[in-house]
Amino acid sequence: MHGLVALLLALAALRALIGTDIPATRAALIVAAVAVTVGVYVVGNLLPSVESSVRASALWLGCLTLAWGGLYALTAEGIWFAFPLFFLVPHLLPVRVALPVVAGLTVVAIAGYAAHRGAVTTGMLLGPVLGAAVAVATVLGYQALHRESEERRRLVEDVVAARASLAAAERHAGVLAERERLAREIHDTLAQGFSSIQLLLRAAERALPSDALDAERHVRLARVTATDSLAQARRFVRALAPPELDGSSLPAALERLCARTAAEGQLDVRFHNTGDAVGLPTAVEVALLRIAQSALGNTVRHASASRAEVTLSHMDASVTLDVVDDGRGFDPAARVGRGGADSAAAGGSAGTGFGLAAMRTRAAELGGVLTVESGPAQGAAIAVTFPVPAPGGSAR
Repeated sequence: MHGLVALLLALAALRALIGTDIPATRAALIVAAVAVTVGVYVVGNLLPSVESSVRASALWLGCLTLAWGGLYALTAEGIWFAFPLFFLVPHLLPVRVALPVVAGLTVVAIAGYAAHRGAVTTGMLLGPVLGAAVAVATVLGYQALHRESEERRRLVEDVVAARASLAAAERHAGVLAERERLAREIHDTLAQGFSSIQLLLRAAERALPSDALDAERHVRLARVTATDSLAQARRFVRALAPPELDGSSLPAALERLCARTAAEGQLDVRFHNTGDAVGLPTAVEVALLRIAQSALGNTVRHASASRAEVTLSHMDASVTLDVVDDGRGFDPAARVGRGGADSAAAGGSAGTGFGLAAMRTRAAELGGVLTVESGPAQGAAIAVTFPVPAPGGSAR
């Protein structure tokens, strides 16, 4: 646009200066009118308010039209400046205002040229009309493309922002999930081991000094438990399978767990394995072992039980683990309101309240179901069932 304006005004001034049919005084007036028009045009482009304010745009366009009118009154060459005005008016003014203004400028352009030539021709009519139509169509098309581009830019920004928000939410969810996994693993491994060590050392402390052999046995079991806990911690850091399942089957690991719990907790713990054993996904075996560890740990710490039984039942489409004790029991409905609690008497210690919640989460993550049956002075029974993948199917 700037180049077009400069070219057209320069042609008008040059025509006045080199034309032999134009008097010197008139030529000077034409050059002065060109200078005024250039000045008004330049000032308008330097003022930021012209682009941002409709009122300022209208004022500038009015001044520019008056300058053009003065130039057009002096020379017929001024008609060419109507074409930049045809572009500027719809660009700066609302369409409902711009169209009548462009129509008026077209009439002025035709009338002025007819006055200079002394006659009206078809070309004289068609030139400004077609020029105005092309200019308006071009500006409106450009504005439509600009709006579409801006809308696309906003959509892209919204998509980028949504992706960033989704990525942040996924990272946060991943952090929470990992934190929950770590809490379960620590509760079912290290916390259980520390609790067992504490119970064994207390038993050794009570046995001294009257029964040194019994105290030594408790200390030896505490040392074994500490060694096992250290191995659990190392494998836990390396995200490996529990050492109980390393080179061993799940029933054998559960049987060793029962024997160790019986020795540490001084209660009768028995293991039963029923049905035809089938290959289970490692994740399911780890979950069953951890749930058994947590349930037996609760029994030792809170239930005051004398007997516990662990049963692993293999069925056609599922595998079930039952852990039953004859301890003090508790009210499961009352514990759910506190976010789940360990197996404890109504008036006894409820531990951290994390045990049952962790068991349920472990079961749910692998498509299993955990149920709890208990009551005050009725013992407790925990059962967890996992579906068994069909032969050749994919395991979760």
